[in-house]
Amino acid sequence: MAPRTTSSRVFLGGVVLAAVLMFWGAWERRWIADDGLIVLRTVRNLLAGNGPVFNAGERVEANTSTAWTYIVYAFGWLTQIRLEYVVLTIALVLSTAAVVLAMLGTGRLYRGMRPTTGGTILLVPAGVLVYIAVPPARDFATSGLETCLVIFWIALLWLLLVRWATVSVPSTSSILVLSFVAGLGPLVRPEMAIPGALALMMIVASASLTWKVRAMIVVVAGLTPVAYQIWRMGYYGLPYPNTAVSKDAGGAKWSQGFAYLWNLVGPYLLWLPLLFLLVGALLFALSGRTGRKPEASEAAHGSTGSRWVRLQAWLRTPRAVVTFMLGSGLILGVYSLRVGGDFMHGRVLLPVLFCLLVPVAVIPLRVPARAAFGRNRDSALFGISAVLWVGTVVWAFFAANTTGMPEGSVVGRSGIVDERAFYALNTGHAHPIRAEDYLDYPRMRAMVETIAATPEGGLLISGPSYNSWFVVPPPGPIAEPAEHVVFFLNLGMTSMNVGLDVRVLDQMGLAYPLAAHTERLEDGRIGHDKNLYADWVVVDTGMVDVRPWLPYFLDEDWVADAKLALTCPETQELLTSYRSELTWPRFKQNFRQAFDFAKYRFDRVPAYELQRCGLVPPEPAK
Repeated sequence: MAPRTTSSRVFLGGVVLAAVLMFWGAWERRWIADDGLIVLRTVRNLLAGNGPVFNAGERVEANTSTAWTYIVYAFGWLTQIRLEYVVLTIALVLSTAAVVLAMLGTGRLYRGMRPTTGGTILLVPAGVLVYIAVPPARDFATSGLETCLVIFWIALLWLLLVRWATVSVPSTSSILVLSFVAGLGPLVRPEMAIPGALALMMIVASASLTWKVRAMIVVVAGLTPVAYQIWRMGYYGLPYPNTAVSKDAGGAKWSQGFAYLWNLVGPYLLWLPLLFLLVGALLFALSGRTGRKPEASEAAHGSTGSRWVRLQAWLRTPRAVVTFMLGSGLILGVYSLRVGGDFMHGRVLLPVLFCLLVPVAVIPLRVPARAAFGRNRDSALFGISAVLWVGTVVWAFFAANTTGMPEGSVVGRSGIVDERAFYALNTGHAHPIRAEDYLDYPRMRAMVETIAATPEGGLLISGPSYNSWFVVPPPGPIAEPAEHVVFFLNLGMTSMNVGLDVRVLDQMGLAYPLAAHTERLEDGRIGHDKNLYADWVVVDTGMVDVRPWLPYFLDEDWVADAKLALTCPETQELLTSYRSELTWPRFKQNFRQAFDFAKYRFDRVPAYELQRCGLVPPEPAK
């Protein structure tokens, strides 16, 4: 009997099933996080003509993903509907598309595969089921953050690389499209420069490319990110987003990183399906009986020649692409561990997990012909593979209904929290999506009411009460128009519930460079280890700095020290870099000093900052 081919119906059915599960799972857990609303504040300013800023007049890049910001802006401008709904729609589409592209790419690896003894090969969903089953994957499929874009970019890069590695002769246009997508990595998220650069090196170093094509690859891949990098350094005065300064992304917190890893892996027994899929992949690789005709690139790999020639040929093979994806996942994982992970349960490890699962997004099950079943090698391999796959499916069912952090809505010693559960509990909304849903978060409704009740303006500082704010008034006659400034940690919910004329600053420094450039608190909560005292903000915003207008917990001497400390020349240069008018000389100056600004740090205690800067402390207030 002639051998049968792979079952396309089973494969396509699996793709549809996985897409439905991803979409349905994301929809059931739909929400927009406070950090997701931060992105929308920048988009609002773009739509209003204020530029890509968080507060009008202050050039601060408060969003980590450049591409995500401009994608939301583009669709917001085109549709003219509520930005929250724009983000939700884009996120659902990209998350679902990521699963589909990953399966199509992996399925292409097995295209043309033939069983050697008859029977059928079934390509069944596997790795994608593991990813979908992990609750944080469905939480951050929406959330308003860039996770959906990151996994979509990884899946698209995977599909294009697999296609490049499996066609006999890739066209120049297809190579350039692949290169362009790879080059977008750092704009998708800064650390995605790692897989993007690795992919480009693999393409450029592969065989059968002329130097002209290699030059075109470099230009096509580098034009957009390099142009943006030049613009970023001149416009913002930093070589990377301000969020990286705020979180000191170059610092090392290994112990916190491993705690973060176990916080994801442990509750769901995530190591179990990974072990199942690893064993299944090894069995398939070791069996070596694919019946698949090797492509031209694979044939070249086995040909004679120097070691460099053989390496060049190997780079354009499916095995090289699989190695690239697994290697990228491991490198990204090590980076995440080094920086201490994140404070959101599972979030920054999701791209790592996706990279590791993409090569086994679908797996082949060799079903022997009916007459071939029995005590033989083929039947044994099918039986073991089927058991491993069923085990993965059973695990996925239980994991999908597991609460990874039963106390996840409480910030514990680890600093990690189930972000979605936290905001659902504290807002009273099962699906907080609109900005006004967050008015039910402590202090938010009181903030809006306080701004309405103080037409003369002022600085709003939160206190211990959930339903009131301290207001430090502006000096002298009322300014026209009066300015309100809100100083609070949760930037998204505050900024999206006030007008663009209200400045919103945070003590952690995501949108406030003065806080971002303070020294990191070594034992602070991960992702929140900057904490600028409100004394600095009173001075920086020009509000009344003496009693009885200061809140009881602020000290006049500290405020006086902060006022003098702000005159430190280096600090003044930093403030000027993003607050002064953007002229051509300022652009050039920012570009030259961008790396120096990024490294600059000062002490958040005003008295210590005076010592650091060599300034004479003022006389204490009597």
